[in-house]
Amino acid sequence: MQLTDKIIAITGAAQGLGLAMAKHLSHSGARVAMLDMQQGPLDEAVALVKEQGGEAIGFVVNVTDEKDVEQTFADIKTQFGALHGLINSAGIMRDGLLLKVKDGQVVDKMSHQQFQSVIDVNITGTFLCAREAAQAMVETQSKGVIVNISSVSRAGNAGQSNYSASKAAVAAMTVTWAKELARFGIRTGCIAPGLVETAMAAQMRPDMRERFLSTVPLRRLAEPDEVASAARFIFENEYFTGRVLELDGGTRV
Repeated sequence: MQLTDKIIAITGAAQGLGLAMAKHLSHSGARVAMLDMQQGPLDEAVALVKEQGGEAIGFVVNVTDEKDVEQTFADIKTQFGALHGLINSAGIMRDGLLLKVKDGQVVDKMSHQQFQSVIDVNITGTFLCAREAAQAMVETQSKGVIVNISSVSRAGNAGQSNYSASKAAVAAMTVTWAKELARFGIRTGCIAPGLVETAMAAQMRPDMRERFLSTVPLRRLAEPDEVASAARFIFENEYFTGRVLELDGGTRV
């Protein structure tokens, strides 16, 4: 798929990876529908894309709310006339150990809410947005691409029962949808980054950051634009579907 004049929806687009991908794809000629929960930051993000010469419209949406997602994608189809791509970038982390034990006694445990909140955004949100995007593509007979963001943590990571489970599910859904949607001309792809140089990474304690970097052969974090380039590759390579693109600096070897 050539990106010029293609309509691409991006969730979590007000900051971090979502914003980087919106800027990168719009620079490549795409017209972007930028989705996020907060009006203020979203307006600022849309303005940034427009400042670099891109075309963007912001849509405030809670990706865990089915009716909200349905209405948002109906609005995208109405305002743009079609939809050719989706990047499911919205996601959250609520890290914690399954159990905290001191002197043989359980002193704390991951709460149901802590677990469920991550599942709701990372799995349910990805599912709802992909479903509505696929429907819009089918109804407008627009061949398209759905890109999901997984993580190196999908293999399992201590302190991330919720996040690891959610990112494993995202990878599995990518393969499933590739098999279901190919007959409509819709491809899917998944990117599994390690830690990316975003505001969230900047908040890490220096010792934790160094400990993580010691596990990365390239000894650095990914840049947001490198993840955006990976998304562009998936859009542009017509024979890529149903696969996970590792982008972790060699962490999983």
